[in-house]
Amino acid sequence: MPSDSIDRSDQLGETHPVYATSLNNLAQVYQHLGKYDLAEPLMVKAVEIDKNALGDESPDYAIDLNNLATLYQKMGRFDLALPLMLRATEIDRINLGEDNPDYAIILNNLAQLYQDMGIYEKAEPLLLQSTEIDRLIYGEEHPVMAIRYGNLGLYYLEYGRYEEAEQLLLRAREIDKASLGEDHPNYARDLNNLAAENPSREMMAA
Repeated sequence: MPSDSIDRSDQLGETHPVYATSLNNLAQVYQHLGKYDLAEPLMVKAVEIDKNALGDESPDYAIDLNNLATLYQKMGRFDLALPLMLRATEIDRINLGEDNPDYAIILNNLAQLYQDMGIYEKAEPLLLQSTEIDRLIYGEEHPVMAIRYGNLGLYYLEYGRYEEAEQLLLRAREIDKASLGEDHPNYARDLNNLAAENPSREMMAA
């Protein structure tokens, strides 16, 4: 229960990693509510605690950096987000290796940051790498692959590569339909992505 977590944090003190976790959890709530000004100092404090307690090569420290980078990304503060995300990616590469699904996730996060920054040439190889990692781990028909193909398809859509985008978005829909069914929210997401692809193509033709 949340109260138990808070009580435990109080008992362990404000320099313990458990307290950092509590700060991150609260910060995530504020971030979800759009209260970025309240989330930021909590995440910054969590980064400091875990760096001091666990070291700056710890996987938990990498998670903190990723969380803070994602917050700055949502705030449009890309100059702060990018070095944090790059550092988190490097820590995960060292600790997890390049064939780990969690490493694929942070590669995808970094790619999305580059997309938001308009640096598309750096986003594509990361998206391709994360897709290939997960394909080797999960196989071609796993729902995770629908997410990867969807992300890559949306990247191509944003970059104006409509035929490649359509193929990937259709493949994502096919995977989710077969593995999750047509009533699953992920299948609805795939349909929405495909709906976005058609107007974009029509706008280019106009």
